[in-house]
Amino acid sequence: MDASREITRLLQRHHQGDRDAFDRMVPLVYERMRGIARGQIARAGRRGQTLDTTALVQEAYLQLVEVDGVDWQDRGHFFAICARAMRRILVDDARRRHAAKRGGDAVPVTLDADVLAAESGSEQVLAINDALTGLEAFNERLARVVECRYFAGMTEEETARALDTSLRTVQRDWMRARAWLLKALA
Repeated sequence: MDASREITRLLQRHHQGDRDAFDRMVPLVYERMRGIARGQIARAGRRGQTLDTTALVQEAYLQLVEVDGVDWQDRGHFFAICARAMRRILVDDARRRHAAKRGGDAVPVTLDADVLAAESGSEQVLAINDALTGLEAFNERLARVVECRYFAGMTEEETARALDTSLRTVQRDWMRARAWLLKALA
C-alpha cells in the first residue's frame, strides 16, 4: 500500500476511535510536517522567534492527537488542518511576545506576486492572522485556500483535492484571496 493510502487509512481508523492509529501515522507524515513548520517559521521571521521547527511540529502533534471527531478526508485534509494548527501556535506565541512589549503599532505587511512577503517579528504574524480572520468572515473558502497554499505549502492541485473543488476554482480563489488580503494589509 502506498504512503498516501496508508495515511488516509490510519486517519480514518483514528476517526473511528483507534487512538494508536495516529501514532502509527506520524512517521509517514513527519517530514512533510517539518516542511510545513519550516515554511511557516520562515514566513513569520526569525527575529525573536521562540519556536523552532521541531518544537512547532511537536506542539501541532499534541494538538492534533487530542482532536476527536474530525472526519479526516485524506492526507491533504490532514496537512491543511496541520498547517492551521501550526499557524495558531505561531499566532499565540506572537501574541505572548507582543503582549510582553505592551504596545507598539502594527507593521504593515504586503503581498508578493505569489505569497505574502515576509517582513519579520510578531507584528507581522498578528497582522496576517487578523487579515486571514477577516477574510474567513468574508469568505471561508478563500481563507481555506490561503491556508492550504500559503501556510501548508500545497500546490494548486493538492489544494483542489484537499478542498474537494476544481483546480480552476482554486486558481480563481487564490487570486481573489491575494487581492483581498492586499487590501486588508495595506
